[in-house]
Amino acid sequence: MLKTTRKGNWMEIITQKKWEGKTIENIFRKEWEVPKKLTHLFRMENTVLVNGLRANWNHPLKNGDRVLIKLFEEVAPASTLDFFYDVQVLYEDDHVIVFNKPANMSTHPNDESDKGTLLHAAQFHVQSNGEKVTIRQVHRLDKDTTGAILFAKHALSGAILDRMLEKHEIKRTYLAIVDGHIKKKKATISEPIGRDRHHATRRRVSPSGQAAVTHYQVFKEEKGHSYVKCWLETGRTHQIRVHFSHIGHPLVGDRLYGGKPLFKRQALHAAKLEFTHPITGENIICYAPFIDQPPIFKGIDVYNI
Repeated sequence: MLKTTRKGNWMEIITQKKWEGKTIENIFRKEWEVPKKLTHLFRMENTVLVNGLRANWNHPLKNGDRVLIKLFEEVAPASTLDFFYDVQVLYEDDHVIVFNKPANMSTHPNDESDKGTLLHAAQFHVQSNGEKVTIRQVHRLDKDTTGAILFAKHALSGAILDRMLEKHEIKRTYLAIVDGHIKKKKATISEPIGRDRHHATRRRVSPSGQAAVTHYQVFKEEKGHSYVKCWLETGRTHQIRVHFSHIGHPLVGDRLYGGKPLFKRQALHAAKLEFTHPITGENIICYAPFIDQPPIFKGIDVYNI
């Protein structure tokens, strides 16, 4: 694990064996796989120092070299934030933050009038802790889906996490309750998903849609319902909801896709989030406790899924 220390607006790394003999260019382009444009900004804006001097990006690092990277430039938010919501934090450090998103809250605004989103609550959270940074979500959850969602606190961690998401290196485990008893207890649904031309918000399985892959495993059955764990290879809008509706087992409470209206929302929860820390390389595992009142998922220990 790479050890880092925050020094004001800078991150300090004392070079150890992991980086010895590598250049700053190697680290940005090979280790972290940072996009060319962002790498160029770090190079041109003099935001990487080695032993107090402007870094030579092509000079090999030595054991004990003191590398400073300016990551925490204070950025004033685009608008005044007046939205407060006490969202549960599952993990937080200088680089990333994981929230446990409640139901009936969009991940991000769809227009300027939409002020009550998780992004607003997240921005308020970091500002209330004295951090004047602009954060953004790495992935998203539907408005009425609860659970773990990952945010980046600066451009470098955001770029690295974007790449990890694209390469399926961020593992998300969902729990869902679906109508009926599924015949195949463990399987993969691989069906492309596209827009429904007859409904503004619906999606549907369509040959012309985008590739979508959902792995699932049934772990409990009761009262005409199946409890399933799901893992996504892709992150299409409404993917789990569309796929289970397509195989004849819509999510309970999901009125949009034919689920029985036993709950006020679809029974879908992002229960577990696993990823390699974008900076330190530490393995991070976050479990998201159930927060619905009254509860939807009963008799399930989220920490043992």
